[in-house]
Amino acid sequence: MVSAAQTILPDSEGAVDGHLREVGLTFHLRKDVPRLISNNIEKALTNDFSPLGITDWNSIFWIAHPGGLLILDKVELKLGLKEEKMRATRHKSMEDGAATTGEGLDWGVLFGFGPVLTVETVVLHSLPTTLSIAPQI
Repeated sequence: MVSAAQTILPDSEGAVDGHLREVGLTFHLRKDVPRLISNNIEKALTNDFSPLGITDWNSIFWIAHPGGLLILDKVELKLGLKEEKMRATRHKSMEDGAATTGEGLDWGVLFGFGPVLTVETVVLHSLPTTLSIAPQI
């Protein structure tokens, strides 16, 4: 993990509403949440990755907690992501024979969304898949 940041999206008050009930914690999303996120995701990414000189979102690996498929679809469309960019949560790099833990890429982003409507981003740097870590005793 290299850095972490939070970005509160403009005009998003009440976009995510949570309630504690007998059945547990429930969340409701406004219908415009996918649009709010996709309209603002590039600004958040640019703030995080510009110090590294990275502007091509297809050159990094992605790990997402999207809050729904429509959000993923809109983010992919907005950023022009290749179809395979969102598969990191379903495939393991070592099983695929990739050179790094990040699907063979050096840099990546872990992102999710939270209350009010916050985009949470974590810049990640991969390790070689051949790296052996000794167990702690």
